[in-house]
Amino acid sequence: MASFALNLEQNVFDLYRDLKNETYKHGPYKGFWIHDPKLRRIHKATVRDRVLHHAVFAVLNKIFEPTFINDSYSCRIGRGTHKGMKRVAEMIRAVSKNYTHPCYVLKCDIKKFFGSMNHDILLKVINKKIKDEKVQKLLQEIVESFGSDQPNLFERKGVPIGNLTSQTFANIYMNEFDQYVKHTLRVKNYARYTDDFVIVSNDKIYLEKLLIPLREFLNQNLRLDLHPKKVELRKHNHGIDFLGYLLLPYHIKVRAKTRRKIPRKLQQRIVLYKNGQIDEKSLFSSLVSYLGVFSHANAYKLSRNLKNMFWFWMHD
Repeated sequence: MASFALNLEQNVFDLYRDLKNETYKHGPYKGFWIHDPKLRRIHKATVRDRVLHHAVFAVLNKIFEPTFINDSYSCRIGRGTHKGMKRVAEMIRAVSKNYTHPCYVLKCDIKKFFGSMNHDILLKVINKKIKDEKVQKLLQEIVESFGSDQPNLFERKGVPIGNLTSQTFANIYMNEFDQYVKHTLRVKNYARYTDDFVIVSNDKIYLEKLLIPLREFLNQNLRLDLHPKKVELRKHNHGIDFLGYLLLPYHIKVRAKTRRKIPRKLQQRIVLYKNGQIDEKSLFSSLVSYLGVFSHANAYKLSRNLKNMFWFWMHD
């Protein structure tokens, strides 16, 4: 970052020249592991490539955003995890007639989603909207700059979790599934966040039968599979775990993992602050962010306890 910024004007002009002359080549990725909370492999592009990613994201987002359904919530302005969670809670309340009638929720997760996105299918979907051959070539360069850890000679697949463009690619790719669910299967109560989706109905057998066409479409059209251990069909009053929250009749709880993780992360931030590695503004931003997570649930005691922990750790 520092070296790119040191000669910013020249570096930007060099990138512009390569794009104009159609000689741009995507650079290599730097891989590292994070816990989020499970272990994930992140791949970071060079600063030069990330500058281009931001430009590509801005353009693609304007083109494809109007085509997305209302109830997809990942990486979209005005949506996000909290909006998605609250929307599903609304669906449950409506279908159960304010928790007085039977209601079931089918919750599914796609297996190794980012590592399984097929390059040819993704580019074919993008090219339905993007007709400029130069832009198509550039997007192909970005998409094919990365391959999953186990490449197949006959099937290029995978996009890096660390790329900004990957979030847009994910929405474009899964929009094919969204449109199928909403307009072909005519599912009324459906919501998706990246590779997690839920369907709400008062008919359990309907949801069980729905799994067949859902699996077939994902496999045949997108080369994706449902995670066999993450397909759940539950009654609404047993609690629905979605986007970090547990949705229950009349109240919303913060997921147990999140309740344990937040105090630990706050304590780590305080250590960094005391060691001079972050400033006071950054520390308090973290506190406000964590309290914000609790604010979307019935979590008054959790918020109060976190504030008390913060005061104690700061003065310890």
